[in-house]
Amino acid sequence: MTNASLEGVGVLVTRPRTQAIELVSAIEAAGGTAYCFPVMEIAALDANVVATEAARLAKPDIVVFVSRNAVEYGLRYTHGGKIAAIGPATAAAIESAGHIVEIQPASGFDSEHLLLEPALRDIAGQHVRIIRGNNGRELLAEELTERGAVVEYLSVYERRLPEISAQTLADIESRWRQGDINVITAMSVQTLQNLHALLPEWCKRQIESTPLVTPAGRVLKEALDRYPASRAILASGPQANEMVEAIIALHPNDSGSAP
Repeated sequence: MTNASLEGVGVLVTRPRTQAIELVSAIEAAGGTAYCFPVMEIAALDANVVATEAARLAKPDIVVFVSRNAVEYGLRYTHGGKIAAIGPATAAAIESAGHIVEIQPASGFDSEHLLLEPALRDIAGQHVRIIRGNNGRELLAEELTERGAVVEYLSVYERRLPEISAQTLADIESRWRQGDINVITAMSVQTLQNLHALLPEWCKRQIESTPLVTPAGRVLKEALDRYPASRAILASGPQANEMVEAIIALHPNDSGSAP
């Protein structure tokens, strides 16, 4: 990757601001311009409420962390269970906090890949605690229950729609109208839904004609269902370098300028 790989390319980064730092840095290192437009806020749930709920749950044999946010706000609630991580970024957060990850996908970074691990195949009668945010996918719990596990959730944070000032929205629209925003990034289905909810009407109409880069097949499907003519591109993974490689693959053939 050369420093000029993304020269002249503007990327709308939709991750929560504190989680966008690596992607922003990678875009800028490749010569591009990152426009931060966080469409989701992450906030810890009341610690006393979480602690009370954790004390009510059965002692876990396995504790699954579904995100780095789950690690940040819920690592204290492993209660002696084997630790499982949904993907490499989550595993790295656990290990950097001094804990050992015993179960993680050999490849991939989602529930489907985690469920392929041998340690989660024969788990009848075991108690599995899934530490997550409010709501979320049910696939992991459903499949583990089908395999005979006793699955319980512990929600430790919530995802919220942020309040965005009229000036920020006006600035984004101005950038888009000038052709400065050429690519959108979205890490989750909720990110894409929030983006649509928050953008000004003119910008919403540009989503379909602006290339979208995501690491998740579910986002790809949601994008094509919602915007049938959209240019949705699947990155090889969620890491910053993987996202940037996918963005680079769009250029120089696609300038992505707004009509």
